[in-house]
Amino acid sequence: MNFGEAISSSLSKYATFSGRASRSEFWLFYLFYVLLILLSFFLALASHPLVFLIPAVALGLYIPMWAVSVRRAHDTDNSGWMLLIPFYGWIIHFLPSVRYDNQYGPYLG
Repeated sequence: MNFGEAISSSLSKYATFSGRASRSEFWLFYLFYVLLILLSFFLALASHPLVFLIPAVALGLYIPMWAVSVRRAHDTDNSGWMLLIPFYGWIIHFLPSVRYDNQYGPYLG
């Protein structure tokens, strides 16, 4: 999955917490999220009237970020609730995908 596909896939599943998301989909969407936050920060530094951009971008992408995180947890055969456990929630994002169909959906291969 490339950068554009990861963004379009994650945004098209804006609030879809079911299914699976590959490691590349999660990390590329996370990169997109961080880049947009940084861009809004630098625009706010350049022009004070644009300071509203930072919370607007963060809040606008909050739900899809959680949704892709939950789908990523499903891809590792973990419940999305596991993301609420301190430290383990981040470790899940680094785990490899399970290479079989599980209760959350078919293997993305």
